[in-house]
Amino acid sequence: MKKSLLTLTLLVGFVYFGNAQETEQASDSVLVAQQQIEKQKQDLKEAKEAQKEIDKAEKAQKKAEKAQKKAEKAVKKQEKLISTISAKKKGIEKNQMKIRKLQSKLAKGRSKGKIAPSDEMKINQKIKKLELSIAKDKEKLTKLQQKQ
Repeated sequence: MKKSLLTLTLLVGFVYFGNAQETEQASDSVLVAQQQIEKQKQDLKEAKEAQKEIDKAEKAQKKAEKAQKKAEKAVKKQEKLISTISAKKKGIEKNQMKIRKLQSKLAKGRSKGKIAPSDEMKINQKIKKLELSIAKDKEKLTKLQQKQ
């Protein structure tokens, strides 16, 4: 009887502990699944944050590139303005030189008496035309210098 009682208690004990382990395993698997879900949520959250940081960095880089292009454009505009100013100055000097040459030609022709009145009129018209051109170029030059 002792042996049967002992086997019966052992049998009941194994069955009881066996069922207890199964419920623990079931609760453990639910717990593990919940932990995995939490971990996946955390990973997803970290991935979203990392993507936000990447997007933010790309946006900052684009902004910097845009600012750099704007600065380069301003430099090019300034260089173009400087070259235009120098071209206008050269044009004015060139026209003044032409006027001096025409005036000296006119003076030589008058002194020698070899210039016809019609030729004298043509030369005077050229001189007046060049003087008007110089006046316009000087106005443009002052406007360009104000922009600078």
